Amino acid sequence: MFRRVCRAERVSFPALSVFSLTCLLLMPLALRAAEEQPLVAPRPEAQASASDAGVSAEDLAVRAKESVVSVSFAGRDGQEAGMGTGFVIDANGLIATNLHVIGEARPITVQLLDGTSYEVQEVYATDRQMDLAVLKIAVDNLKPLKLAEPDTLKQGAEVVVLGNPQGLRYSVVKGVNSGTREVDGKPMLQLAIPIEPGNSGGPVLDSQGRVQGIVTLKSAVTRNLGYAVNVSALKGLLEKPNPVPIDRWLTIGTLDEHLWKPLFGSRWRQRAGRIQVDGFGSGLGSRSLCVSQEALPELPYEVAVEVKLDDESGAAGLIFYSDENTKHYGFYPSNKSLRISRFDGPDVFLWRVLDEKKSNAYREEEWNHLKVRLEKDRILCFVNDEKVFEVKDQRYTEGKVGLAKFRNTVASFRGFQIASEIPPYRPSKETAQKILDLTEDLRVDRPPQADLIEAVVKETDERRAQQALQERARLLQKQAERLKQLAQSIHERAVRDELKAIFASDKKEADIDLMEAALLIARLDNNEVDPKVYLGQMKSMANEINKTLPEDASAKAKLKALNQYLFHETGFHGSRTNYYSRSNSYINETIEDREGLPITLSVLYMELGRRLGLDIDGVGLPGHFVVRVNSISEKGELVDVFEGGEPLSDEAAKVMILTANGGRFDAEFLKAQPKREIIQRMLRNLLNLARDDEDVQAMLRYVETMIAIDEELLQERWLRAVLRYQTGRIAEAIADTDYLLEKSPEGFDLRRIHEFRNYLDTMQQD
Repeated sequence: MFRRVCRAERVSFPALSVFSLTCLLLMPLALRAAEEQPLVAPRPEAQASASDAGVSAEDLAVRAKESVVSVSFAGRDGQEAGMGTGFVIDANGLIATNLHVIGEARPITVQLLDGTSYEVQEVYATDRQMDLAVLKIAVDNLKPLKLAEPDTLKQGAEVVVLGNPQGLRYSVVKGVNSGTREVDGKPMLQLAIPIEPGNSGGPVLDSQGRVQGIVTLKSAVTRNLGYAVNVSALKGLLEKPNPVPIDRWLTIGTLDEHLWKPLFGSRWRQRAGRIQVDGFGSGLGSRSLCVSQEALPELPYEVAVEVKLDDESGAAGLIFYSDENTKHYGFYPSNKSLRISRFDGPDVFLWRVLDEKKSNAYREEEWNHLKVRLEKDRILCFVNDEKVFEVKDQRYTEGKVGLAKFRNTVASFRGFQIASEIPPYRPSKETAQKILDLTEDLRVDRPPQADLIEAVVKETDERRAQQALQERARLLQKQAERLKQLAQSIHERAVRDELKAIFASDKKEADIDLMEAALLIARLDNNEVDPKVYLGQMKSMANEINKTLPEDASAKAKLKALNQYLFHETGFHGSRTNYYSRSNSYINETIEDREGLPITLSVLYMELGRRLGLDIDGVGLPGHFVVRVNSISEKGELVDVFEGGEPLSDEAAKVMILTANGGRFDAEFLKAQPKREIIQRMLRNLLNLARDDEDVQAMLRYVETMIAIDEELLQERWLRAVLRYQTGRIAEAIADTDYLLEKSPEGFDLRRIHEFRNYLDTMQQD
């Protein structure tokens, strides 16, 4: 047994119970898990070599230390997610390491011995099979290590490894080359040496200080055993590099260049419906801009966004009438006040604050809605629907709109809008009062009940209802938790209603919009997700592909263009670094980050293919989702989207079924999966993740949605009864047990359901 030794590695996914022993005993049948499983990553290979005696380990460490670096990559949240080792192989900034050390599509940082850090400018070369990567940083005059000639390391020769085990930078360990062994069918240097997480990518030096290998694997059985790729593989890679600039390597959080144009530095990124920014900008006042590329309507029109500052001493907000350079207006909170400014150029002498004031409508440390109305002869600025400024300045009367941040501000934006008229952000006083009246007697010891949810929904739309309820939560602390639950329940109800409509019984399979349904799953957990935005993005992606095709393009040509666009031009790929992240189950984040699970990538592939006129079905292999392209042959061709659109033979698919299904083959797994079942499978993946996180509220949310789509799911209805009980929804739990007792389904222990029903009666009386 072996494992890679990057610190971010996750080799197992713990299964934690969220039920008490009593509730577990009540469960008549376990839910069938459908969680996607990662494919086994290929192991690197190496060749044996031989060496001669020379310098002591102590002297080697001193000589080589200056050439060894630490390599780290950022996770989806922007924080350090993994760290390993690398070493200098060229004075002009080339660094060798393992491919698994740098993750996939993530920002990479190299730190030298003196503590200086450099962002990687280019992934100069990679070899996935050999688990090798060469990075390029913008620095010269480095001290490279010498690469050994092949077959110069003898069995039994002493070696020295330098690295960053367990995050302990620049550690040295001495050992012996014990020979060459086959690992996953590939020859590797076997080292009698202690290897720990963080050693990955470190150089294996012989007694002459030459690099004989690159540390890659450690034994999972014994501590003092590790494996390294032979240096000959690195030399071969350097002869045929495949450079990828970092701006093409990165896809995590990358803004769509068709929608946004960042200016003057800082780091702008997109995360789950929000745009986030941090770091100093290079413009005036450390200013940085992110200019919308959306076409603007004729005057008058309005632009709006919600903004939240990490620190109220910062400044961030809207810009308008921008020349996409240094000239524009800005409306933004700054140091707890609101400002409207005009920027006429790059320096402080060309920056004018037109007005500044405090506003009672502005809520510190919370989300605030900024809106600017642009008219022919004036500019109106609002915060949370309250007018703050009316300005007659007309230095600029045309240009782009967008976002700005100043100084070292960390800010988040959401809900960016451009329209001739944007509706009020908050509900009217009359509507808010009606909602407050409805919730006046809300009990703090019970969740919101169904009749109250119905009453609030009738008064206004989902967003305004949530706002009114959150206002009340700030005033009435005891009711805060229940009010937020009510807002969430309204949101979940709205999403479930939309899903029910999509899967209505009178709908034909061809009329079901699978992408919209998948987006609604993401919206279920994040009400900032707007399906219309991503459906529009899908249309744009399909148009981009169609531009490359002639009008009479064949199905094979369309499939080739689809693969070229997704996997080569835009970098979509299977998620291996953070396979078990919930982000991989959300189709919007798959689109944003260009990585996901087999099922989310397959849904994207199917829906883009449909827009190109291709007939593609989803095929739910156990533990791994693939697609079948029906347009190119009579029986269709299986494609593994997770593996970059690689064809999958029927024989290979059968092996996968046998492996995941206890050695039993079932041809049903090779059939096209109905869209309803695909969405249920996506929900089960999220349910499994919530169970392992012991997140009962999330489990209930997913089970409620599954039943909304298919009321005949009896096992899920029983689970819902237990979850409703656990979250205090006693009356609703009783309704589920009564339903099951009436149906009396086979395979259920009806005696225990009766016992649970009686117990719920006693709870309701309390």
